[in-house]
Amino acid sequence: MVWLFLYIVFGISAAALLHSYIFYPILLRQLAKHTRTNRTTYSSTDQLPIISVLMAVYNEEKVIRQKMESLIHSDYPKKNIHIYIGSDNSNDATNSILSEYESKLHNLHFFPYNNRNGKPEIINKLSLECFKNTPQQSDHILLLTDASVILEKNTIQNLVQYFIDPNISIVDSNMLHVGMQQEGISKSENQYISSEVYLKHWEGQVWGKMMGPFGGCYALRSTYFTPVPPNFLVDDFYIAMNALEQDTLAINSLEAVCYESVSHEMAEEYRRKSRISAGNFQNLHTFRHVLNLTTPIGFAFFSHKVLRWLGPIFILLMLTSSLILGLNGNYFFMLLFYCQIFGLFGIPLLDFILKSLNIHVLLLRNISYFNYMNLALLHGFFNYIKGIQSNVWEPPKRNHHGDTT
Repeated sequence: MVWLFLYIVFGISAAALLHSYIFYPILLRQLAKHTRTNRTTYSSTDQLPIISVLMAVYNEEKVIRQKMESLIHSDYPKKNIHIYIGSDNSNDATNSILSEYESKLHNLHFFPYNNRNGKPEIINKLSLECFKNTPQQSDHILLLTDASVILEKNTIQNLVQYFIDPNISIVDSNMLHVGMQQEGISKSENQYISSEVYLKHWEGQVWGKMMGPFGGCYALRSTYFTPVPPNFLVDDFYIAMNALEQDTLAINSLEAVCYESVSHEMAEEYRRKSRISAGNFQNLHTFRHVLNLTTPIGFAFFSHKVLRWLGPIFILLMLTSSLILGLNGNYFFMLLFYCQIFGLFGIPLLDFILKSLNIHVLLLRNISYFNYMNLALLHGFFNYIKGIQSNVWEPPKRNHHGDTT
């Protein structure tokens, strides 16, 4: 009976990983091929909604000018855009740069906070300031964006055009990365994010239930904004799930292109993903009641998010069960155990050796990236168990625009 249990544990764990990373994307891609969604958009004669840009910043002196210029030169009607920026006690030149812009722009509202609050709390405070000037109403759209994300001239227009449909609560952007380098993890990170863009696009196309926007740039109908609870780490997913629970539609616009410099340092990305992982488990606990697999939102949440967040646990269960079965004389499972050990430790070691020789094999780097990503998920899980004491953040080091690509 014990051995049967171990077989089941291994099978379920392997199936969970395969479903989330392989079978679910294949299923969505096939469904999207047979789903024709002709969404209504604003015409040239329609009155466009008011846009309020909400942006929390902390020590962004390297990118804030470029960010501001991308907002200023948007082709969206200037009279319809209001910009609200909160600085989370920045101690570099960020505040002075933004003060300079505030003196020139009548539609910029800058709030330099003197204590660290964390990004979610800054967004909460900016929303209160925003709604003083423009109430929460159907034709008032929030653009939540990060300083490191640079918009094209038509990005805002391509995000907002779908809000003529009153059922749509969220439209996400198409995030493209710049600054890739051979020697780091930037190419692996870029491949992962690119696959996520299309997976979310298919979810929106098939069900209208995209599983969380990229927090760096997305549009939200203001009537669906929900203040984020204290010490929450991942505000965008919390806001999106609250909107979806109200039977709204969340989609991705591939035409709404924006750019972000990708991190190429494993340590930086590990720190960021560990933080996000702890926030993921906060959201899992909050929205666990959504996990009804007979509904599109429940199935997408389970397949796309929950199984991936639990990925490290499935990997540990596969290792443990295959080792015990192998030691009991099952040579096939002992072989599987050795294969897993090689994948978890041997390939990263080989990648490290080759990298020291300036040899870069993308497949090996991708496997190493997958391992580190799951290790960061596990780290984040333990941080969540210990309790989240603060949601203040440090921006990751990135190859900024203009760096080597």
